[in-house]
Order: sequence, then C-alpha cells, then structure tokens
Amino acid sequence: MKKILVADDDYLLRDLIKDILEEKNYEVLEAKNGQEAVEIFNQNPEISLVILDVMMPQYDGMEVLRRIRLQSNVPVLILTALGDTQNELSSLRSGANDYMAKPFHPEVLLARAENLMRMVRNKSDSHLQVGEVVVDEKKCRVYVRGKEISLTHKEYQLLVYLMQNRDIVLTRDQILEKVWGFDYEGDIRTIDTHIKMLRMDLKSCGSYIRTIRGMGYTLSSEG
Repeated sequence: MKKILVADDDYLLRDLIKDILEEKNYEVLEAKNGQEAVEIFNQNPEISLVILDVMMPQYDGMEVLRRIRLQSNVPVLILTALGDTQNELSSLRSGANDYMAKPFHPEVLLARAENLMRMVRNKSDSHLQVGEVVVDEKKCRVYVRGKEISLTHKEYQLLVYLMQNRDIVLTRDQILEKVWGFDYEGDIRTIDTHIKMLRMDLKSCGSYIRTIRGMGYTLSSEG
C-alpha cells in the first residue's frame, strides 16, 4: 500500500483529502504543521507522494519543500489559496511537481496525485522495498521501520542482491559470484557468516531472510 503524506493545518481539508485517497486504498499520513510534516517524512522514507499546503504554522510549505528536496525527489503537490501566477512559479521553481489552487474538485486532485506517482514509477527508481526494509540505492542508505541502519559494504551488497531477487531461492554459489566475485578464493562459509550478521542488523526484519536447507537463501516479507 502506497503512503501519501498530507500536510495542512485545516483539519477539515485534511479529512476530505484523506477520504478521497483512502477510498482508493492509499495509506494517508497527516501533519497539521510544517515541522510535523518534516518529522513524519523523515520517519517514512518510503512515502510516495507529498500533498503540501503553503500557509502552515511552524514551517510554511516552501520551507518543508526545501527540506524535502535536500534528501529526496519524491513528487510534491502544492495546495494553496494564493492562486496567482507568481506563487505558482515560485512553487515550481522551488522543486514542486504540481500546483493546485483552493478550492479544488476532489476528482481533479486524485487524478493529479495518481499522475505524479505514475510518472515517478515510469522513471528508474532508486529505491528497493521489501516489507519494512527500504534501500535507497542512489544514496546507499538502508532503513528498517523508518530508521536508518548501518551496514558493512558486503552486507549492503548482499542485502541489495537478495532484495533484487525477492522470493527467489539463491544458491551460495550464485551469491558468492554476484557479491564476492567469480575470482573469490576464500571460504564459501563467509556467506553464512554475513547472512547471520545481516539478520542481526535488520533487527526485527531479520526474519525476512530465510534459509532453504540444502539450497541457499531467499528474502521475503511473507511469513
């Protein structure tokens, strides 16, 4: 289920947008001010879209957008009562992907939101996700349940390879050739050691990595 962050200090409008999106089976995260929006975004790197009001307390929408753009290219749809060309240009030049003036028609909002997410899906996505494990390949960062964790270089390569082949049983020979290289001359048991370390680093999500006796390993969020 895709997550969408809706940030607006008008709770009636937030409820309206939430109803529109949840009817289409999106998970909606709500923020009532700019600071809360930034905190929620940082805790949920898998967010697929941000719908952002301009006039908010704490941080205004432009400040939230600036902070988001420092770390992510997630699509951002700006909502504002300031319906003039200058504000539209300012939003787009600051990194917004689309702009809507209030009031708006619910079906138009939904269409624009889905179009933004569709455009992003059609581009090469640098994120891998299995369950509550997210890898940002562009930045080489790993998140478990929204919190960044540290991995060794080999653990990171191993996790990426497993995630790229989710639900597929990979033999030790396949893993060794892909992660360590075909000319590796060490002990094949190093794979088992790194799997054990990776499971520990993934904490509660370590159970995603399953041992298939006599064959190898597979990664799946399914029990």
